Amino acid sequence: MEGVSREIRLVGHPTGFPGEDLFEVAETPIPDPAPGQLLIRNAYFSVDPYMRPRIGDARSYVAPFTLGEAITGGAVGRVAVSRHPGFAEGDWVLHLIGWREWALSDGSHVWKIDSAIAPVSTALGVLGMPGFTAYFGLHTIGRPEPGETVFVSGASGAVGSAAGQMAKIVGCSVVGSAGSPEKVAWLLELGFDGVFNYHEHPAREALAQVAPGGIDIYFDNVGGDHLEAAIGAMRNRGRIVACGSMSRYGDGEPTAPRNLFMVVTKRLRMEGFLISDHLDRFPEFLARAQDWVREGRLRYRETVIDGIENAPSAFLGLLRGESIGKMIVKVGPAEDS
Repeated sequence: MEGVSREIRLVGHPTGFPGEDLFEVAETPIPDPAPGQLLIRNAYFSVDPYMRPRIGDARSYVAPFTLGEAITGGAVGRVAVSRHPGFAEGDWVLHLIGWREWALSDGSHVWKIDSAIAPVSTALGVLGMPGFTAYFGLHTIGRPEPGETVFVSGASGAVGSAAGQMAKIVGCSVVGSAGSPEKVAWLLELGFDGVFNYHEHPAREALAQVAPGGIDIYFDNVGGDHLEAAIGAMRNRGRIVACGSMSRYGDGEPTAPRNLFMVVTKRLRMEGFLISDHLDRFPEFLARAQDWVREGRLRYRETVIDGIENAPSAFLGLLRGESIGKMIVKVGPAEDS
């Protein structure tokens, strides 16, 4: 196929908060698939918080991105040319080849999407890894029971908003934190029982107001002062789902909560997880989540940025808290195009 494909490459590592100068838009010829390969025209790709440590030069729980190469990550597209027996031209697929307009694959880590169930973009959000992360963390580690109180930090993001709604489905009381009045209003619209703006009120004081009786489960997307506040508010034998630490991404040596000893005195359980370790549970999640979305019990929002050249600014906007729900970048024709 003739033409060029644009992609976003990492060209430098940040010192402090990253800037757009760390990225470049590069052009490559659209590849011609060999036997056993397929060519995908991307429609959307994802920008995610876990990418912040990956643009640095220190190894985290995943390897850093390689300078001079296109950034990898979740993307959704349509098969344009297939020389692979498992895929037909026109199939919608999810893959991990990332920030580019066209993707060449041998079929590994490529999954078909049923576009009749929900918009294909949801495979990057509520029906994809963020939704699955919320589902696994809440149900496997949090183990909520009806009547318990759940606190979700960073609750207006793709993971947090799903986790809060799933806790409501169980029959829990749910409170959350968010970073703007608009985000607070949306979470209340979703059915959260109480929400505070952490830019306006210290987490410890605000949590005491929205959950005066304490909390049983903390779904942690933020770390820092939120984690410290949650430990202080936990009832005995509470559970902490350690999912992320947005407030500490980029820190050299994150500090521990000052009240960490309460984990002992309150007999708390705190457990972290990487969702990539549990992909065998994805079909279970997807079957339940698709029903919840159809029934209107699991709602979502997407912040869509148009144009591959705007991907770096979308990523930095995500880190600054400018998105609501799932942040994605539109780079090609979607279902209605």
